[in-house]
Amino acid sequence: MSDINLSNLLDVDRDAGTFRVARRSFTEPQIFEAERAQIFDRCWLYLGHTSELQKKGAFVTRSVGGRNLIFNRDAAGKVHAFLNSCPHRGATVCREPAGNAKNFTCSYHGWVFGADGKMRDLPGIESYSEGFNGSGCADLVEVPRLEQYRDFWFVCFDPAAVALVEYLAGATEYLDLVADQSEAGMEIISGTQEYAIRANWKLLVENSFDGYHALSTHATYFDYLKNMNGVLSQGNVIGFARDLGNGHAVVEYTAPWGRPVANWVPAWGEDRKPEIDTLYQKLVAKHGEERATRIAKHSRNLLIFPNLMIVDVMSLTLRTFFPKAPDYNEVTAWAIGPSEESGWLRKNRLHSFLEFLGPGGFATPDDVEMLEQCQRGYSNAREAGWNDISRGMKKAEPATVDEHQIRVFWQRWNALVQQAQPEQVVEEQVQTKE
Repeated sequence: MSDINLSNLLDVDRDAGTFRVARRSFTEPQIFEAERAQIFDRCWLYLGHTSELQKKGAFVTRSVGGRNLIFNRDAAGKVHAFLNSCPHRGATVCREPAGNAKNFTCSYHGWVFGADGKMRDLPGIESYSEGFNGSGCADLVEVPRLEQYRDFWFVCFDPAAVALVEYLAGATEYLDLVADQSEAGMEIISGTQEYAIRANWKLLVENSFDGYHALSTHATYFDYLKNMNGVLSQGNVIGFARDLGNGHAVVEYTAPWGRPVANWVPAWGEDRKPEIDTLYQKLVAKHGEERATRIAKHSRNLLIFPNLMIVDVMSLTLRTFFPKAPDYNEVTAWAIGPSEESGWLRKNRLHSFLEFLGPGGFATPDDVEMLEQCQRGYSNAREAGWNDISRGMKKAEPATVDEHQIRVFWQRWNALVQQAQPEQVVEEQVQTKE
């Protein structure tokens, strides 16, 4: 990276209340490579949820941080994350997206590995020296770090990284608000959304907790809701944005839609209200009135830096995304809910997961179109070199429609990317005018 120029990616004037991001942050291959090295190779990244591995031998395969991984539970009940690459010649070992297996067999030369990653057998073993695998060189390779918080599992490819709970910082409060929605435990609901966006991944970060765009970008959806009696209860979106440390940020707010955890709206019918009231009272009994209100009646869009969005609104969605190129990223999303949830509430939850948040729903196609238009704008208007992220900058208490949470992301992003800067180019990286 000797020719990389990472200087002056942010332009911040606190007196004037302006915060700008250089548009080359979304387009330059060198910056993309710096992100891969300094962010995705070093930060904790979401892998999966305990509920996906309920039985011994259960596994899922997925791509995280540019690596193909096997996330599984072995015969002793221990959870692992292995690189899905045979130690023999590198072929993909497990080619199924999910299942249950005591062993994994590489289809290239037939090497067999237990669910604990240990090499169990290989054809022609008599041709290998005695003690050939004494060092474990023929076992599946585990990721350097695997830890969990409240059933959310993360990996990190930096052996020297801080512990997960330290990395999560203030985000643990919000993971608790999700996990405490159920006494029996939360579970990933069968079915995954997968789609791609021809835009930079950081645009999706911004969009995922940007309240400013909702009424204009999703006008059709809100018109639809207004015409459906009782879908929206009385009230407006009222809330705040918070910096949670280490680049994590959240917007938390009250909103006029129903929530299956325990927030009834008239559209659900009076006959459903007693069930919702009972759920809410259980939350009050366990957590107290104030916390129960936050769990059930507040919505939140949470970023766990760099690329996990938890969208806890009329449904509850986990969304990750990984860049394949400066102008292309791939998105995966899951619905999650209480494992003891009743049938009609589960149906309601999944309906919202599809209707609003899904790739064919009301919101996501709008968002994808806007993000791709932004990306095209960076190529078609090269003389305009900056994006503005200034809304609410001088407010003591930023609202959900301000951009405080987006600035939190960019400041952490910039600090990490600058670490790829060659020593001979080191200078003041953020032009800050005090």
